[in-house]
Amino acid sequence: MKNIITTLSVSVLFFAACSAQPYVIKHESMSSNAKRYDIYVVSHEWHTGFVIPAQLIQKKLPKLENRFEGSPYIEFGWGDKGFYQAKEITSGLTVRAIFWPTESVIQAVAVPNHIHQYFPRSEIVLIDLSDDELESLIKFIANSFHKNENGEIIELKRGVYGNSQFYQAVGDYYLMNTCNTWTAKGLKSAGFDLNTTFKLTKDSILNYLRYDKQYQ
Repeated sequence: MKNIITTLSVSVLFFAACSAQPYVIKHESMSSNAKRYDIYVVSHEWHTGFVIPAQLIQKKLPKLENRFEGSPYIEFGWGDKGFYQAKEITSGLTVRAIFWPTESVIQAVAVPNHIHQYFPRSEIVLIDLSDDELESLIKFIANSFHKNENGEIIELKRGVYGNSQFYQAVGDYYLMNTCNTWTAKGLKSAGFDLNTTFKLTKDSILNYLRYDKQYQ
């Protein structure tokens, strides 16, 4: 029994370490600037991500400007490297992604101004952020990219839809650290008061945002 408890304890610590990255950015309001920015949380079936004004994050990651020049918005999603990039989803990819820590990627997608028309089958929630809140979210997303020795983000395959590109990301994907956990960490970085630990599904994100909007 002692061996089982020890094994479980080690496993919990191991998986907790795997789920630590990307890290939440500590949000601190620095100004009373009244300007607000429209940011979107988009849900595609089981997955959630952010759509943000392209120019704002391209200042931090210039390589995105070269890749998505002229696009008004970019969608960002984080996920398992094998599962997310696969043209065909197999049971083996699914089991591996869920039950064992795996490398991660970020998909960036060029999005036109008519966001709801571009994603007609997706649920989209509008959130408005101040300068400081948006800056924290952008820093979180930028920190989610793995960078080479020159500080540049690393291109992988082309994305799975539209004008899109995969990039190497930081952190391991696992049952307790899903794409939706990543979205929750982004919201936390932007100043939303939520516990990111059990935000594992798209509904856990969308239900939180619906509740938050209801009581604003």
